[in-house]
Amino acid sequence: MRADARRNRQQILEAAQEVFTRDGVDVPMSVIARRANVGVATLYRRFPTRDDLVREVFAEQVEACTAALDEALDDPDPWRGFCHVIEKICALQAAERGFTTAFLGAFPERAADHSRRRLDGERGFATLVRRAQGAGKLRPDFHPSDITVLLLANSALSRTPDPEAASRRLVGLLLDAFRAGPGRAALPPPTGLDLTHLHAPA
Repeated sequence: MRADARRNRQQILEAAQEVFTRDGVDVPMSVIARRANVGVATLYRRFPTRDDLVREVFAEQVEACTAALDEALDDPDPWRGFCHVIEKICALQAAERGFTTAFLGAFPERAADHSRRRLDGERGFATLVRRAQGAGKLRPDFHPSDITVLLLANSALSRTPDPEAASRRLVGLLLDAFRAGPGRAALPPPTGLDLTHLHAPA
């Protein structure tokens, strides 16, 4: 890639990161092009679709989630691993408004390789849940689909003055509620939601 092309690409990514984080991923591509001081045609040559741009902007965050799950599965303490995954994913979601879309975009339904990665991630989290429950640390009626409910609640905090502080408080409250212990009232049945519901229309 020529030096000017590399420079344009970097300017687009930096502009998109700023705009997506501030306003979400549905802003017009023309806004990003103006912010990057490039033409719209240049932007589309580098990133033919919005999904391509979103995935590239948030690639490091998505990889960080994958790494967090791998670390949790390797942790000999399953409860500590479970907490690590929840804290990491919620922190990334609170810090970056476009993270949820990027996370789902990393696992498109029709791409076989990405679908396998998504399934591996879901299986890995389910394994972590079973281990934490088997160790007597995670309440037995926690269901893997509850992660979607948690992330839906966490995403709503993006509208607050300090989303990251609010997210840390929410995660602290929920992890305490997830912990196994005597006298816990039984939960209602699982919702059956999956990760695709994170980006469903309102």
